[in-house]
Parts: sequence; C-alpha cells; structure tokens
Amino acid sequence: MDTLRRRHRLALVVVLAILSSPGCLVRRRVVAAPGKHENRPLLTATKDELIQRIHTFSDPIQSLTMKVDMSPSVGSLYGGQVTDYPALTGFILFLRPDNIRVMGLDPVIHGTAFDMVSSGDTFHVSIPSKNEFIIGQNSAPPLPGNTKLENLRPVTFLHSLLVAPPDPQTDYTVLEDDTNEARSVYILMIMQRDGDQFVLRRDVFFDHYTLQITGQKTFDNTGKIRGYATYAAWKSYSGISFPSAIDIQRPQDGYEVVLTVIDMKINADHVTPDKFNLTPPPNAQIKELK
Repeated sequence: MDTLRRRHRLALVVVLAILSSPGCLVRRRVVAAPGKHENRPLLTATKDELIQRIHTFSDPIQSLTMKVDMSPSVGSLYGGQVTDYPALTGFILFLRPDNIRVMGLDPVIHGTAFDMVSSGDTFHVSIPSKNEFIIGQNSAPPLPGNTKLENLRPVTFLHSLLVAPPDPQTDYTVLEDDTNEARSVYILMIMQRDGDQFVLRRDVFFDHYTLQITGQKTFDNTGKIRGYATYAAWKSYSGISFPSAIDIQRPQDGYEVVLTVIDMKINADHVTPDKFNLTPPPNAQIKELK
C-alpha cells in the first residue's frame, strides 16, 4: 500500500512539473472580460424587463404597410447547395390579429410574381406566371419534392416580422445569459407544457449591450429549428422603432428571404380587412393543401 501511495505521489509530481514547464505543452492566453472587446459596458435586465421590451416593440403596432427589397434563396441552408434569386420589390400589409398580405413584383417584367394572403388558419397564394392558385392550411407541409419559391408561406412573414410576447396563460419562460468571448446575448426561452413535459417553442435574443431584440428562433415538436429571423438596423417609422433589415430563414422548408425596408407606415388608416381578400384569377389551376 505504501509503495502504491509513493507511486501516486510521484506521478502527481511529474504531472505538475510538466504542466508548469515553459515547453509547448502549455499555452497561456488572455481572455477579455465580457464586454471589454466592445469598449462599452454590458447592460443588465431581468426576465420581466425583457418581456416588457417585447411588449414595447409589438403592442403599439396594429397595422403596417411596408415596401421592401426582397432577396430570396432556396436550397440546403445549413450545408449544401443554395440558389440565390434576383432581388425583387415586395409589398407587405399587416392587420391585427393575424391578417398578412405579401406581394412580389417580377424584376424583369415588373408584373406580379406572387401574391399571398393569410388570415386565421388558412392561406391563399396566386402565382400568375404559372396560372396557379394555392389554397391551404397554414400547418400544411411543403409541396412534395418542391424546392422552389412556391413553398413561401405568408404566415412565415407574419411570425417573423413581429415578436409576440409570451402568453402568461400558456407559456413558461426561462432567461439565459449567454456571454462569452464570441458574443454577449440574453436568450428568453419560451416553453409550453405538453403532457408531463415542457417543449421549447421559441427563443428570443437580446443584445447584451443595447437590450435590443436581435433575433427569434422557433422550434417544432421534435426540437428542430422551424424558423430563424434576425433583426438589425432599427429605425423609427411613424414614431415607432422597427428593424429595417430582417433575415428570415426556414431550414426545413429550404428557403431564406432577406428583407430590406425601403418605406414603411405603421397604423395607417387605409389598411382595412378588405385588403386581405384574394380570389383565384379566371381559369387558374387551383391546388389545395391540407
């Protein structure tokens, strides 16, 4: 037993000698304290304060009209081939609680490339160049074998443009402070109860230096990323702060759309329910998705 103890002590001495030697086995480096590399201090906030910031962003907006540059891409966003399409001019209308209309103009002929509306649980999409009119449930899966922009859904824009505050009746929230050498963010995790388990539904990201909302990530029931939207270049529109650069990624659906706001009006009187009526053009081929 004494011999074994002496061997253990000898091994420990050898290890300590190696670790303290100036040789190549040891590398020392200086790690900047969180916030130091930005030359500005980190701001702190509680979970309730960050939830209130979501309310401050979302609650005042009852309607909006938006003219944007829309840059779509399709393919395997998280590794693989991606096709970037020419940027087109888009128009977006929103009216609470859940009405949204998105129109894109063909950059060549300047006609309508697509026109799509979502109200409640259903959506309508018109694609004049193909004489197609698609009707479906917002929960419908992508068209099978289709990697084109026909899989764009208006509800994607609805859930990406605005960040909904957590519902105190159904949502449970947890705050994570994710601060390291690479980034400094608060992450508000929004969960819901599913039987005897909690399921993560959304992550809302806040810049630790400004407490501004920088992104929102949504998840499906298996925990895979359903959508990821990032927000930057916040500006004042109609006296309300709103991001002028929005990147919408849908990895499961295989597309990404980058929006750059050209002009925007918030709470304009002319956004009325009749603006969200979309009917099939004459002789259009109608597809129904469930």
